[in-house]
Amino acid sequence: MDISKIKFDDKGLVPVIAQDATSGEVLMLAYMNKESLQKTLESKEMVYWSRSRKVLWHKGDTSGHIQKVKEMYYDCDADAILAKIEQIGGIACHTGNPSCFFNKVI
Repeated sequence: MDISKIKFDDKGLVPVIAQDATSGEVLMLAYMNKESLQKTLESKEMVYWSRSRKVLWHKGDTSGHIQKVKEMYYDCDADAILAKIEQIGGIACHTGNPSCFFNKVI
């Protein structure tokens, strides 16, 4: 992935959708800055930018539920990233749920 093509917002961030590479289930939405994207590409494990803590966040550092990158794509406008991942331990959400998208609207 050529990160020079990615259009980061005015805060230096780009939204990232983490999707289970096998099932296709959307697991979470997070954000990356240039440094976290570079570290993700180098390590093949998801590294995000924590907007609340203002630090790099290697997914699974404390929980052990790391996300191994299988494929990554950027969208047609180059302002969003889709990461197809292998979720180790089956839990993506900090609440203990497999996916962050468990609150049904309709």
